[in-house]
Amino acid sequence: MKYDEAVKHKKESVQNADEIVLQNYHIIITPSNTDDSTKYIEDFLKDPEAFSDESCQKYTADDDYEVVSFKKDETK
Repeated sequence: MKYDEAVKHKKESVQNADEIVLQNYHIIITPSNTDDSTKYIEDFLKDPEAFSDESCQKYTADDDYEVVSFKKDETK
């Protein structure tokens, strides 16, 4: 999906998620391309607070994104 669509989808996902999900999972926009997404998530996990939704745009030349969620690292 285009970036603007991904932003709307993420907003809806966050609004519909319960508090437990929001506390325990990252919900992020990432490039759809697997290699770009992997690099983005690796960098994101180093310092999640340094990333915003717009950050994913620096990781791909495509305008194709997806919204993903994954469990937060419990050791941090």
